Amino acid sequence: MARESAADSIYDKLRRGASTVSCGHFVAALDTLHRAEIYNTLGYERLTRKNNDIRRFYEECGNNWPQTTYLMLLRTIGTPENKEPFTALARTVSYAAILRERLAPQNIEAMLIGASGLLDIYPHDEYILALRRNFEYLSAKYGIAPMHASVWRLSNIRPNNFPILRLSQIASFLASTREVMDRLFACRSGRDVYELFSAEASPYWLKHYIPGKESPAATKRIGHMKCNLLAINLVAQMQFAYGSYIGREALRTSALALLENTDAEDNSVIRPWLQYGVRPMSAFDSQALLQLSNEYCRRRRCDECPVGRRIAYRIMSETEGDTGNGMF
Repeated sequence: MARESAADSIYDKLRRGASTVSCGHFVAALDTLHRAEIYNTLGYERLTRKNNDIRRFYEECGNNWPQTTYLMLLRTIGTPENKEPFTALARTVSYAAILRERLAPQNIEAMLIGASGLLDIYPHDEYILALRRNFEYLSAKYGIAPMHASVWRLSNIRPNNFPILRLSQIASFLASTREVMDRLFACRSGRDVYELFSAEASPYWLKHYIPGKESPAATKRIGHMKCNLLAINLVAQMQFAYGSYIGREALRTSALALLENTDAEDNSVIRPWLQYGVRPMSAFDSQALLQLSNEYCRRRRCDECPVGRRIAYRIMSETEGDTGNGMF
């Protein structure tokens, strides 16, 4: 009973510091082996959770892996604020319709941008008018009901992440890439992913970030940072999910290798750990820290956390003079 009371006291203290990830001091002080053990536990947890998410989308897509891959591609291409509108767009314009129009890139662009509803809010220059006319024909052909532009988050978005520009880039990718799933599954490094997504937006966007407003000429190709995120959140996740589904361990191993060979993420969740000297060396490490922050620290689940349990064990061992190697 006394041991349980002592443990409760330790976990209460950990919970009070959870919002500032105060256990970062402990993680930073771990040797490489023990830190890797924690990262492996958390990294597999995150892969498993995302695998479950993908399986739910797979069932929604009628057990169709190409449609699921396409949905995940659109879901991943935007910023987190626009993840749901991009997902809704994948449901509005099917991958089957994309494949039927593969030989006409302008049709894929017209379908995606037209169905997004974004054509309604920008000035109608000659290019946008042509997209609108094309979409009117394609929407009747495929029975596409456009979304409302109001569902998109457009404020406080960097120009390279404007949804309408991302849609043109993805349209170019889909038009120029055969067997998207096979190409994703062949990627082994961040460089492979960058080369895969090297297609440029259509020529109009060379001098535009948004319609009707010219800007200095700049190639509108998906950049390295976005490709790293695609490697982490799309390619590796689809490799792991499909490998799990068909029982191909080599594909699951490929997903892990891709994460280990891709640069760690830099975002608002990872930065607090850096203040304590916890520096992820790869995307696998940063995915583990995201799992730790989102699933344990934010929810104050310190008594279930692989870090919190180690801290509690160490404190109690020192208090009791126990030098054993068991886990609390």
